Amino acid sequence: MSIPFSSTHYRIPQGFRNLLEGLTREILREQPDNIPAFAAAYFDNLLEKREKTNFDPAEWGTKVDDRFYNNHAFKEPEPLEKCEPGKEKSQTSMKEVIALNESSEEDRDVEENAALKIQAAFRGHLARKEVKKMKSSDLQEKTEEN
Repeated sequence: MSIPFSSTHYRIPQGFRNLLEGLTREILREQPDNIPAFAAAYFDNLLEKREKTNFDPAEWGTKVDDRFYNNHAFKEPEPLEKCEPGKEKSQTSMKEVIALNESSEEDRDVEENAALKIQAAFRGHLARKEVKKMKSSDLQEKTEEN
């Protein structure tokens, strides 16, 4: 039982919002009939990818959100004398870039399938429109003959 006027505020765990956003995006994209089964398969696939590539999209999204919302250094540009010209990226960021490049092939497949679905739907729309024109012209010809 919940207390309607409680001052208790629950904190959402880091990465949970990103996981739910990804699931929601895929549900809207795929329009499955059985959403709980689709969610289970989605999370199984996500877990499998995470174990293969050691890349956790929820953790990565949390880092991005944290850098955006909590880092105010981007508001003021860094003076040129403080910039180090030969400074390289850390190993963890390079690992993330490599993992993103590996997952981008799968994203391309998803995007390609989405594009094919959109194109097929549009072609169907055009075909239905053409059939409707043909039917209306046939009806006009029949009425003119009578």
